[in-house]
Amino acid sequence: MEQFADLRILRYQVPGFETLEPRQKELLYYLYEAALSGRDIIYDQNYKHNLRVRRTLEAVWQANEERRTASTNQQQIDQATKFATYAKRVWFSNGIHHHYSTRKFLPECTPAYFKELIFATDPKQLPLEPGESVTKFLATMTPILFDPNVAPKRVNQEAGKDLVKTSANNFYEGLTQTEVEAYYRKKINRQDPQPISYGLNSKLVKDKQNRITERTWRTEGMYGRALSKVVFWLQKAAAIAETPEQQLALQKLIEFYQTGDLKKWDEYNIAWVHDTHSRTDVVNGFIEVYGDPLGYRASYESVVSFKDLEATKRIQAIGDEAQWFEDNSPIKPEHKKKNVIGITAKVITTVVEAGDAAPNTPIGINLPNASWIRKEHGSKSVNLGNIVDAYGAADAGGMLDEFAFDDAEKQRARQYAGLAGKLHTDMHEVIGHASGQLNKGVGTPKETLKSYASALEEARADLVALYYLPDAKLVQLGVLPAGGEVARAEYDQYIRNGLLTQLVRLQLGETVEEAHMRNRQMVARWAFEKGQKDKVIERLTRDGNTYFRVNDYEKLRGLFGQLLRELQRITSEGDYAAGKALIETYGVKVDPALHKEVLARYQKLNIAPYSGFIQPRLVPVVQDGTITDVKLEYPTDFSQQMLEYGRRYRLLPAYN
Repeated sequence: MEQFADLRILRYQVPGFETLEPRQKELLYYLYEAALSGRDIIYDQNYKHNLRVRRTLEAVWQANEERRTASTNQQQIDQATKFATYAKRVWFSNGIHHHYSTRKFLPECTPAYFKELIFATDPKQLPLEPGESVTKFLATMTPILFDPNVAPKRVNQEAGKDLVKTSANNFYEGLTQTEVEAYYRKKINRQDPQPISYGLNSKLVKDKQNRITERTWRTEGMYGRALSKVVFWLQKAAAIAETPEQQLALQKLIEFYQTGDLKKWDEYNIAWVHDTHSRTDVVNGFIEVYGDPLGYRASYESVVSFKDLEATKRIQAIGDEAQWFEDNSPIKPEHKKKNVIGITAKVITTVVEAGDAAPNTPIGINLPNASWIRKEHGSKSVNLGNIVDAYGAADAGGMLDEFAFDDAEKQRARQYAGLAGKLHTDMHEVIGHASGQLNKGVGTPKETLKSYASALEEARADLVALYYLPDAKLVQLGVLPAGGEVARAEYDQYIRNGLLTQLVRLQLGETVEEAHMRNRQMVARWAFEKGQKDKVIERLTRDGNTYFRVNDYEKLRGLFGQLLRELQRITSEGDYAAGKALIETYGVKVDPALHKEVLARYQKLNIAPYSGFIQPRLVPVVQDGTITDVKLEYPTDFSQQMLEYGRRYRLLPAYN
């Protein structure tokens, strides 16, 4: 729909929605409202001033649009356009820090222009604090937006730094990393076979007596107004749930939000895993911990969906054989699960996403995250089918032409990369995250592997998928054509991305900090180095351009198996030193000359490296106070949707 900064805005369709039963549509509508009712939370979690920033942008948007569209002064049009781009970036990233790099981005308009907008806006529309003048408000907000030294990083992962003090997220206040780690050392019992997810749903602060305390996110606590509305809609959904299992899961989720009790969170996850027969489904809660450099606190997220019955056959075939994949894995026997249970795999059609999952969205999900629940009750793995299809339809082919070495590699990608990518995602989620087990008495990865846990876990799941992609078992299951070209296409793409193309997401001079990027670079660079003697992967130069070509796919599979074995050992044994060495040696540093070359080649293509979505809108059809049907609408304007969300789901104060 549009492109600005380093972002592309796409749309996705929701095929099959019209064929659902009216009650299923009504249920999805309630879950849609519940999802969006938590939208304010992610802004506040990302940075304590984000809600005030967003409401400032919303307040002055109209004044800026008048300058942008009605002015004849080119300088003013230029300033207004730059300000509009900044506002859209904030909406896309749920705050003033880049959604992927987590670095603060600045408005390209001038502070003087921002001041003009503020004074051109009715003060009643501005998010002023009680007794605050517009002048004082402007003095407070200007450095928050324009000063690069104020909150420069939302999530800092730089080795040797205090990761709590140098991260701008709103998970901790007045604390150091040492204090946080000491606090949890005292709280956590590593011998507990069923540990709760400590810190998942709270902000850690010091009280007036300087004691460390947790401000819990619940209906009667922090974020209460938003969570009460989430609960209101979840209660409506629970009342018309498709199955008793789905109703129980929704009721447990409601209890969790009402009490903030993390044992209730575990009960919800167990109930959710056992809800396998409902066509509709929802992920809703404080889910992923990427936003916390220490891996304790989770961001609000929701994904509302229904099962794609036909496409599910592919992923379910893999899930049904999870024990075979575990038994035949190259990891050590003592690290294998003897009895893989409860793995449910499906392709879903996404209806709406919210919080940390929007506008930029995952393509696969495997939950719950608690290792003991996975082991004792299983997990759900999903591929977001219509999201994957939308990305595929909008895929920029110029990247392949620029960075693939020869026609054979390009042809292989054009023919097989779509299926290869889907299978990689399927196996990453289904048999990757769900595989392996911790040694008895070893703490969870966030305790043992600390800031490296997320990158190592994503690498482990990737390596399971990479190792099995060439396996004859997939041909036998009917999900892969014979011949090996699908696996070769994925190996080509993975190495090309890990060593070259993902560098377009970094600015010159930056190191790799995002967990998924660290994972991919670490795997690719490790395999490149370990296979150098046999030229398994070869670095080539043609016309001054660098390429990486896979020469021996069988040996590369062997290397992936070796690294998988080591990563599982690190995870199972909680070997922090080895995990840190892998990530810091292979996953962080960037060759500046190669990076400069890649950026120059990429700039010619005029393709934004990140994509996100305008969401569909669900509109209930009401007769005599009863919902009789739900219609789907497809909005076309990203900014208007963000403004609409800002009005409809304004549920939290500027500061919480």
